[in-house]
Amino acid sequence: MEPLNGPAPASTVSVFLLLHNRLSREALIRLFRRRSDFTVVGENSPTDATPVALLESGCNVLVLDSFLTPTFREYLADHRGGLAPDLKIILIGMELDEKQFMEAIRSGAVGYLLKDACALDVIAAVRSVSRGEAVCPPALSALLFRYAAQAILDAPSQNAPARPDLTLRQQQLVSLVAKGLTNKEIASHLNISEFTVRNHIHRILKQVDAESRSEAVENIRSFGYAISG
Repeated sequence: MEPLNGPAPASTVSVFLLLHNRLSREALIRLFRRRSDFTVVGENSPTDATPVALLESGCNVLVLDSFLTPTFREYLADHRGGLAPDLKIILIGMELDEKQFMEAIRSGAVGYLLKDACALDVIAAVRSVSRGEAVCPPALSALLFRYAAQAILDAPSQNAPARPDLTLRQQQLVSLVAKGLTNKEIASHLNISEFTVRNHIHRILKQVDAESRSEAVENIRSFGYAISG
């Protein structure tokens, strides 16, 4: 998909709008076009969009008005490392609901705007997250403090390494590594690229503080993961 504003200069923030309401998309596009530091590189309804088109757009910020489907989310997790490693996600039109807010954070969002937010609030949020900041309603910020405080209390002793939080895909990949499969064989088995496999393995080695694939497998088993092979 060609950028709606033409090729994006390197200094601009590239935005992809994935919103159900066409009028909302068109209104935001008009506002973004009035600002020289933004380029809208794509827009679509979540029901019609594909993760391939999203990643190939080269967007820096993805604006959503609903949660991505599990399939869409898994595809992004597997492939964004090579195409959009710094992609920031903002959810708009949300409820003032703690469970929904925490779900948004777990899904990777760094921006969370309520239903009463205006279009200019969206512009400001996109600008903020592009600078590496996070955006949420003041009414929900206290929840983050409580969550962080509880996490500190529940954290294991510094002398004991923390159990790595491996995704289901990472656990599948480690099981295949334990069986002795090569990167090419793993890529074929999981229907992903060798590049993605190498990225996963690199991240896993860092997560479990291992210097080799075999050491990573043993470390992961020691944390209680059921790894066959």
